[in-house]
Amino acid sequence: MTIAEYALLAFSSLFVIVDPIAVVPAFLAMTPRDSVAQRLRTARVACLVSVALLAGFALFGQTVLKLLGITLPAVQIAGGLILLLVALDMLRAQRSTVQETAAETAAGTNKDDIAITPLAIPMLAGPAAISTVILLETQATTFMLHVVLLGCLVLIGLASYSILAIGARSAKWLNPIAEKIISRLMGLLLAALAVQFMVNALTGDQGLLRGLTGH
Repeated sequence: MTIAEYALLAFSSLFVIVDPIAVVPAFLAMTPRDSVAQRLRTARVACLVSVALLAGFALFGQTVLKLLGITLPAVQIAGGLILLLVALDMLRAQRSTVQETAAETAAGTNKDDIAITPLAIPMLAGPAAISTVILLETQATTFMLHVVLLGCLVLIGLASYSILAIGARSAKWLNPIAEKIISRLMGLLLAALAVQFMVNALTGDQGLLRGLTGH
């Protein structure tokens, strides 16, 4: 995989799974009494925390997996299943409970500061995003690809902040119909990506099927 191909894969898959556009309505609902400046500060802190968390898994995720004795195919299948669950909800144009639950959103409306929880974790950097980062990190076979992954995380953070900032200033640009169409299209692509991860786990060089059959 070339650097350009990996960068495109990393950015597109992370943007779809983090899905900052879908976070905007909950973000606004949890900050009804905040000024624009307060909302911008909350968005800024949330994006910084989410990028830092995902970068930590990008740097040390495989080390933790090795300490726990978890193999690469197992991570690919588990991560693929999580992504598939999210994708199925996106195809139904609804926010997945893998990313956030109704209880977490409701709890956020009663908090004075929602930047770290639930906005950063788990809305932006939830289990699905963490799984995606670990999966992408396992595909980074060179030092440069690791750098590209970290760069993509920074870009995702900037994109997420920009979208939340626009939402903080005005929510009128959000078109519910367009949002549902985009959500379904992204869900289809994410479902295909999730299945591909699981296929790679079963048939790759270190895949489970090859390991069981010896071929």
